[in-house]
Amino acid sequence: MDEINYDKVEDEKSPKVKQLYWSIAFGLQEVDGLKPSKYMVELSKEHIKGEKTYQQVQDEIISYYKKNQDNHDDDNEEEADEVATAIYEILNNKSFRFDYLTLKNYHQRLFCNLNKEKYNPGAFRSYNITKDEPILNDDTVNYQSYDMIEETLKYDFQEEKQQNYIDFNEKQLIERICEFTSRIWQVHPFQEGNTRTVAVFIQKYLISIGFKVNNELFKESSKYFRNALVRANYMNYSKGVKADKKYLIMFFENLLLGKSNNLYSKDLIVHELFDKED
Repeated sequence: MDEINYDKVEDEKSPKVKQLYWSIAFGLQEVDGLKPSKYMVELSKEHIKGEKTYQQVQDEIISYYKKNQDNHDDDNEEEADEVATAIYEILNNKSFRFDYLTLKNYHQRLFCNLNKEKYNPGAFRSYNITKDEPILNDDTVNYQSYDMIEETLKYDFQEEKQQNYIDFNEKQLIERICEFTSRIWQVHPFQEGNTRTVAVFIQKYLISIGFKVNNELFKESSKYFRNALVRANYMNYSKGVKADKKYLIMFFENLLLGKSNNLYSKDLIVHELFDKED
């Protein structure tokens, strides 16, 4: 019997696809109000044109920040550049395994060159957290307790593995994907960088099971995506506020079904939490 040879996966050659991957990588930094440096943008353009390989871009950006560790102007730019470079590599890599360990691996890859104390790359947090949310008038989502992170993720991933999307209608499909995404985000397993890690993971997951993903959305609406996750997981019954997944559903309808829901950030503000005079 003739042996069937495996083909080596080569770097992406299409300038259009490379442009899209870089746009997503840069766009996801908006989740935390970060923008890439001019130097990073120029490197990405050289890569898109085929003047530099991805490896050269990665080596140059790492070398740049090592040489300028104490005198570059903006630490936020360093984070945006390092994380965007890692996101591009993950998106370009077609391999994927559906497991919470992959989520940990993505976090490690995204933040491995940054402040280890701040990010503790690839490790679950060891303390409880809150975060002031502008759309909640600086109230916070209740995140999972640190001592339940691994157990909760194992449960969520196992439950998702049992889903049979072939039997779902469109409404059921979107609602289920929203439920899984919302759950693993609410766990907030890492000290920092949770939304970017979850966004990359969910995108890779959906592509791996055959969905056609409108990648432009993660470029254009990453901040909306994060705030929709906040709304999906926030409740305050004393103020008459219930957890509401409709905004996340609208995002995923656009992402997977090609719908044209208006994704306005102002719609995500929870007005019940603000004084009337505000």
